[in-house]
Amino acid sequence: MRKYLSVVLICGSLLCGFAQPNYNFARLQRERIGRGLVAIRKSPAEVILSWRYLSSDPLNTAFNVYRDGARLNKKPLVEGTFFSDNNPNSTTAVYEVRPEINGVETHHLDGKYSLPQNAPTGCIEIPIRRPSDGVTPTGDKYSYSAGDASIGDVDGDGEYEIILEWEPSNSRDNSFEGYTGPVYYDCYRLNGQHLWRIDLGRNISAGSHYLAFMVYDLDGDGKAEVVMRTSDGTVDGKGHVIGDANADYREKGELAKTRKNKQGKDTPFLQGRILSGNEYLTVFSGLTGEALKTINYTPPRGNIADWGDSYGNRVDRFLACVANLDGIHPSVVMCRGYYTRTVLVAYDWDGKELKQRWIFDSNQPENKNYAGQGNHNLRVGDVDGDSCDEIVYGSCTIDHNGKGLYTTGLEHGDAMHLTKFDLSLKGLQVWACHENGRDGSTLRDAATGKVLVQVKSSQDVGRCMAADIDPVSPGVEMWSTESGGILNVKGQVIAPRDRSLPISMAVWWDDDLLRELLNRNTVSKYDRFDNKCKTIFKFEGCEFNHGTKSNPCLLGDILGDWREEVLVHTLDNSALRLYVSPITTKYRFHTFLEDPVYRFSMVTQNSAYNQPTQPGFYFGPDLMKCTFRGYLFK
Repeated sequence: MRKYLSVVLICGSLLCGFAQPNYNFARLQRERIGRGLVAIRKSPAEVILSWRYLSSDPLNTAFNVYRDGARLNKKPLVEGTFFSDNNPNSTTAVYEVRPEINGVETHHLDGKYSLPQNAPTGCIEIPIRRPSDGVTPTGDKYSYSAGDASIGDVDGDGEYEIILEWEPSNSRDNSFEGYTGPVYYDCYRLNGQHLWRIDLGRNISAGSHYLAFMVYDLDGDGKAEVVMRTSDGTVDGKGHVIGDANADYREKGELAKTRKNKQGKDTPFLQGRILSGNEYLTVFSGLTGEALKTINYTPPRGNIADWGDSYGNRVDRFLACVANLDGIHPSVVMCRGYYTRTVLVAYDWDGKELKQRWIFDSNQPENKNYAGQGNHNLRVGDVDGDSCDEIVYGSCTIDHNGKGLYTTGLEHGDAMHLTKFDLSLKGLQVWACHENGRDGSTLRDAATGKVLVQVKSSQDVGRCMAADIDPVSPGVEMWSTESGGILNVKGQVIAPRDRSLPISMAVWWDDDLLRELLNRNTVSKYDRFDNKCKTIFKFEGCEFNHGTKSNPCLLGDILGDWREEVLVHTLDNSALRLYVSPITTKYRFHTFLEDPVYRFSMVTQNSAYNQPTQPGFYFGPDLMKCTFRGYLFK
């Protein structure tokens, strides 16, 4: 029997639901998610607590909150999963949350959190170990900053650890030549305990397009693995070297000067580029960082000119994702190319072996129209209602069986959003922008590729955004750099786009169902009356990543209630800060983590250009037409 993913709101005797056919959760291999209790000092005199409401909790579950064994709430909490404690002490405290049903504490996934002495305000501060500075073969110095991050339960206790990428200051876009320092990956518990470090070595370049690391429990043992591209000289978390430790595939310069591009012109100086040598795909233990299995990376470079140029730019465009391709088990999908040739390869991991499930190659005659349709990112979800995931690969979509589902011909773009935009339509939709100086930005049906809304433009449209920010306009709003303003789901301009409206990331942060916007170190809220965004929170003493793209290390529902957390690094890279919303909310929803579309949008967030999280169902103020208790899974 097919299950339904739904949001249900109860108002008196009125029952309203916005549901769509989705995954068969009775068959789907799912993460074991714990209570996710977190205690944050809001001020010197107040501590706030937030925890998860799970699909395994009965609808009538209430909660009790304890500090050091003493119950704090007079009556069981039936609204929200958020509590404020008047605790002015700077000493440690142990908080607990216990579920209660019909007056009896059930102890179903009790939550416990130890608030440290002199805890910082507004966040969990996690000390991290910045790698030492380095020097390239040409004498250029570089240092390290905390980059993208991901989460995974590496020890099977139901709570997440953080896998953090360290990027050198000389990391670069593929279109530029030069040496880069090696990339490192660390694993940290939320208390700052450092579990391991992986050194990718000299033969993997640093930069957004080279590095896609997938963190997920692939074999169902309750412990997450880490999967990424490696090469000779990679050192795992136990100090073991993969392949030849002495291999150095970086171009030295003399040979590079003779290379020409497709037009026969001299290319930029290619010193430092990696245009040859072994490439591997490695599965690492999330708990120890040990390399569990290494195979050759597919597809190999081959003739680099076959990917669109001869100087190593388009051959090294990598993406990756995790998807439930059979409707039961998660598979990892590693991808190469999107400007011209496009290849996706799906693998299953059983704890010992990587077995290739399928390969999709646009060089095959039946797939020729899929060439050149990829983005700097990708999305995963069941778009055609068969309980299996498809991969939305920019302007085309690959079916769960590795066959092409459709291609639109809209070509390459930088940003893309997959969710339920329009409640009047069946299924999911995709909002994307395009760089071809013709197609501008489009909203399409995710199942068929049919274009529903289009704003054409002769410009390279590099950014687009989607979030429900207007409580009056139905569905999710959209905008891009060339959209002419904020659009509703019918493509009508409902307001001009003020310069204060960010176009990069979004976050559920405050106490309502509207989404807030995230840009640099600021959370802002759109005000439809004066058409401006107003700052409601700032991340002081922190730095965001990737220049003008201004991404946090990670964004998503990492712990606590249904709202999202923001993971950033301090200015001196001595710590990560995991910020939790300090705003009281009475809404209670199941954690977004239990929705595969949302969860996989977090898994793939580090793949090239980071995109905000989005669920596989509508979530927003239209649900307020019926209030007030909500749940996502039934």
